[in-house]
Amino acid sequence: MRRMIKTSIFKKVVVAFAGSLLCVFAIFHLAGNLLLLVSAEAFNRYSEVLISNPFIYLAEILLLLIVLTHIFLGLRLQLENYRARPQKYQLRKHSGHSATFASSTMPYTGTILLVYLFFHIWHLKFGAYYGITYDGIEIRDIQRLVIEYFANPLTVGLYLIAMAAFGVHLSHGFWSIFQTIGFNHVKYTAMLKRNSIIFGVVMTIGFSILPIWAYLLGVAS
Repeated sequence: MRRMIKTSIFKKVVVAFAGSLLCVFAIFHLAGNLLLLVSAEAFNRYSEVLISNPFIYLAEILLLLIVLTHIFLGLRLQLENYRARPQKYQLRKHSGHSATFASSTMPYTGTILLVYLFFHIWHLKFGAYYGITYDGIEIRDIQRLVIEYFANPLTVGLYLIAMAAFGVHLSHGFWSIFQTIGFNHVKYTAMLKRNSIIFGVVMTIGFSILPIWAYLLGVAS
């Protein structure tokens, strides 16, 4: 068991599993955030359901562990691959398995995301408290906080850069999940790679709409 845990195959499977969980989280997170486009009340009520959930802290701890596992083992695999290269500076041969821009920049796009998420969470989760009352009950006005957060064009720009990195990361990571579990049949490879790129683009556009909308709403108000 100990020997198996140390193998690169085991690490790749864990990284892929953690990545798949993060993909699912990102989809649901985007779906919830898109309520911003519906109404302030819809988004604030959705946020309150999450905030008031007694298991929210447990969920956040599990999510943090998943992220750290994905990062730590992913970087370790990159380092092991680097050390295993017999000639680090040899010219790469072009083949069907040659590195793409997305695959070769995974550590960098991942780092961009990690750094940005830290500041993003810090400003929104631990930002100023604004109260708003619905049906006689006061809850936190997260929508107002989001509008204020994206009132600065620089903040919007940095968010869009982070989401571009997110899309590039996903465009390779989503495909890698299937590759790692052995779903690598020649009949479906092209389709999976194409769908992986589409998934990355859709998620990037979805998340990018929100800061632009928030900024324009702030300017108009």
